[in-house]
Amino acid sequence: MDIWTIQKLLNWVTEFFTGKGVDAPRLSAELLLSHVLDLKRIELYTLFDKPVAKPQLDELHGLVKRAGGHEPVAYLIGKTEFYSLELDITNDCMIPRPETELLVQRAIEFLRTRHGTQFVCDLCTGSGCVAVAMARNVPEARVIATDISAAALEVAARNVDKHQLVERITLLQGDLFEPLVRPLDVEQFDLIVCNPPYVSAADYEMLDKNVKDYEPRIALFAGEDGLDVYRKITEKADQFLKPEAALMLEIGYAQGPAVMELLEQTEAFAEIKIEKDFHDNDRIVTAKKMST
Repeated sequence: MDIWTIQKLLNWVTEFFTGKGVDAPRLSAELLLSHVLDLKRIELYTLFDKPVAKPQLDELHGLVKRAGGHEPVAYLIGKTEFYSLELDITNDCMIPRPETELLVQRAIEFLRTRHGTQFVCDLCTGSGCVAVAMARNVPEARVIATDISAAALEVAARNVDKHQLVERITLLQGDLFEPLVRPLDVEQFDLIVCNPPYVSAADYEMLDKNVKDYEPRIALFAGEDGLDVYRKITEKADQFLKPEAALMLEIGYAQGPAVMELLEQTEAFAEIKIEKDFHDNDRIVTAKKMST
């Protein structure tokens, strides 16, 4: 009988994933194997020659088969990393993307230019990744995070608790601004951030299998042109912002001009700018509310 060591398994799973067209095959192999063996990824390499027992081999076999069918590894292991934080994840919410870290970075930079307690609203919070990352990095931030999905908010609640932020992040269920009660919650915010659904009907049909078949449609699809949620946000955002506060939105690669036009039509913002991500695609729109 063959003895399967960690090294042998890593190499075999990586090769298998490569043949199946799985994203980041080596990383995916490391994540699954470290999950099954309850080891950190770095420990796989310090225990290269360690044999793997049959019960763990059987568990790994099932997970590798599912991942080879393009089921996302983050859902298989129930966790992911975002902005250097480990987060719980389920298929009730989208898997956080590296591109969204730019939204978090700009939000943190903006909040650090201001003084005193900063009130932040995170719309479409999903797993709570943006809210948790902001609160962990800005001690003065007090975040209200909303989402229409009760199941997603359960995941967010676990992440808020995991990072000991229960006192600084409030989770509310409802559509965008709908669950906010002013002034009981907050009268106006210093910052509103949102990574909303923004996939158009045409783009939705073209999504990769691992996204379209496994991630929640409600977190992706936003009408025929992908702008439905931006219309709803821009219609009301200025009512919830203090003077000189900011609205920051993640956008799809081709949506910059359309979202900028929606914001300009409100006549509420003094400065609107679009920023590209590391793939040179439009990614973040930042709008500063007028001072008066």
